[in-house]
Amino acid sequence: MRILISDALRRSGKIELLGTGKNGKEGVDLVNKFSPDVVLTDMVMPEYDGLYLVKNVMLENPTPVLVLSALNKDSHQIFDALHEGAVDFVEKNVQAESDNTVFDEILLRKITIASESKFGKKRRAKKNNTAHTFKENLNYDIIALGSSTGGPSALESIIKRLPSNLSIPVVIAQHMPERFIESFAKRLNAEVDFTVKVAEKGEVVRVGTIYLMPGHTNTKIIRDINSGELTFAFTTKKYVEFNHPSVDCLFESLERATGKKTLAAILTGMGKDGINGMRKLQAKGAFTIAQDEASSVVFGMPKFAIDNKVVNRVVSLKDMPAFIVSCCDL
Repeated sequence: MRILISDALRRSGKIELLGTGKNGKEGVDLVNKFSPDVVLTDMVMPEYDGLYLVKNVMLENPTPVLVLSALNKDSHQIFDALHEGAVDFVEKNVQAESDNTVFDEILLRKITIASESKFGKKRRAKKNNTAHTFKENLNYDIIALGSSTGGPSALESIIKRLPSNLSIPVVIAQHMPERFIESFAKRLNAEVDFTVKVAEKGEVVRVGTIYLMPGHTNTKIIRDINSGELTFAFTTKKYVEFNHPSVDCLFESLERATGKKTLAAILTGMGKDGINGMRKLQAKGAFTIAQDEASSVVFGMPKFAIDNKVVNRVVSLKDMPAFIVSCCDL
């Protein structure tokens, strides 16, 4: 595997490979020796695994780490690595494609993103066990979040610090391979007082629940003309910036379903996904937020939204939960 990956990097003509190691301990030693721009690591290795590498690199010589994984969808190790400071991960099973250039292109793109990212030792957010005294009628019917690279840690930081009695549903479009979205939802569900789950076709949107959009399709929210309830619907429509799940798809549907009663935020991530949806939401009177540059792992999606003036407020990650609550309950 090291030979295959090394060959892919050398073929690109854009990356200098400084060294390879057979386990996490050798990896840490190589990082200390060469101070590379990016570290690429497998998760499962003999004696010292990828999580050991991430923890110790962040402790000794903080460097962007990109994780390779063929772990099954129920494995928690990927999210542990992201918790500890890894920038992103790449599925090794992409190599099963008949054309291995697909894997090479994904890998090279993510290495480039990692080299430009902010990184550092992550501090685990403490769960908020405190109930907030909300007024009877809140300003918004739904909270929508869109994120990509760096999103899992950012989302967990926000969700764990929301008050336990928040009576507004939260819907999330996080760029992530399909097989990991379900395990990410399970991880969050085990750590917070909310119900966290993957949205299902035809499911009614319930208060006190946080929904992750599935990774096999684009998902929108529609309002039933008879009951007035919000429900999830799947669509085959394709979007320019990203698909499965598309932030634009989710946000654009909310422009029609909840309009000015929507609170939407764009978080850390590469690219432009979400900009069109935020533009439509803002025009409808919704309140739109972007994560600030200092707290974003990759200041791509938030920057594009800010530059295009579709953001009402720029907020740091640490202030995001309290700011969301204050917006809902002013």
